Amino acid sequence: MLAASCSGVRLSGKFGSQTSIVRRPKCGKAVAARVKHLPKIRGLSGTPLPARSFGWSAGRPSFRDGGVVRAEVQQLSEVDKPAESSGARPYDTLTVGVVAESAPGEKRVALAPEAVAKLIKAGMAVVVERGAGVAAEFDDAAYEAVGAKVVDGATAWSSDIVCKIRPPAVGMETNKLSKDQILFSNIYPRQNEKLVEELAARGITSFGLDCVPRTISRAQAYDTLSSMANIAGYRAVVEASAAFGRFFAGQFTMAGNVPPAKVLVIGAGVAGLAAIQTAKNMGAIVRAFDVRSAAREQVESMGAEFLQVQIEEEGEGSGGYAKEMSPEFIQAEMDLFAAQCADVDIVITTALIPGKAAPKL
Repeated sequence: MLAASCSGVRLSGKFGSQTSIVRRPKCGKAVAARVKHLPKIRGLSGTPLPARSFGWSAGRPSFRDGGVVRAEVQQLSEVDKPAESSGARPYDTLTVGVVAESAPGEKRVALAPEAVAKLIKAGMAVVVERGAGVAAEFDDAAYEAVGAKVVDGATAWSSDIVCKIRPPAVGMETNKLSKDQILFSNIYPRQNEKLVEELAARGITSFGLDCVPRTISRAQAYDTLSSMANIAGYRAVVEASAAFGRFFAGQFTMAGNVPPAKVLVIGAGVAGLAAIQTAKNMGAIVRAFDVRSAAREQVESMGAEFLQVQIEEEGEGSGGYAKEMSPEFIQAEMDLFAAQCADVDIVITTALIPGKAAPKL
């Protein structure tokens, strides 16, 4: 059983794009969440999570057909309130470790000095692996200036809470983790089944930041997918303009005219809308497609043309995310894209169904 005090929130996990939430009570009463196992979930277990936590606890889920953990909320009397020893630890007993990213070309760091300062103010001790923030333009001195201690990699990986950006590499990095540690990182559980099984086997409580639902307003600050998607959409247009070889905006001069670039954006989620806005700002003619009819208003409000197929089928699933479409709809999509590709100059693909591989043209 997971429990939350009046000062915190607990989330039980949903393996995919969303997470069931146990909300903070208004006053005076404890809230408990009972984890129910659906047929595809096996033996979910793990270290009790501290208050104010987001994510899902370690276990041995099966992802062959997808698994969901649901939480059921009930009010408990004062007599039934969880004891102080139920798993929550005082902040001043915790050490947070910021480890360096090992993936080639990765320049991000899990915590900036500003965020580290907030953790230290809350009472936690923070250690940072030497050089972890250099690629993100945060040198070791910047972390030391806010009270963090710069240490070697082994010390950072042995912290109570380990923070990183990329999912830990199976073997090379998971071997550095031990039972009862807590990991904050992107996990992508459906794409990394071996990683999830390895973390579960080691008894690691893992918080997948990519699994935090953007549909819950208080959790949006933890939504790494939306923030990264916004950057990716912008960067896609910037990279495309550099490779395009001519102006995005039309040019009308005495020497001749240059037509504006035509850009097709497939998918009008966070990344797609960022790409549409950037391309429009650069003067391109923009067309966009999305399986969700609700995206039409957003696309047209930016001055882009919204493309549709002749088959009427709603593409919006739970939580406002896109869902898988019928074979007939997909074929109609491909026919539309084939016709558009003969006319446009640049195609930017951002379509994605949470928890699944991106569709291909």
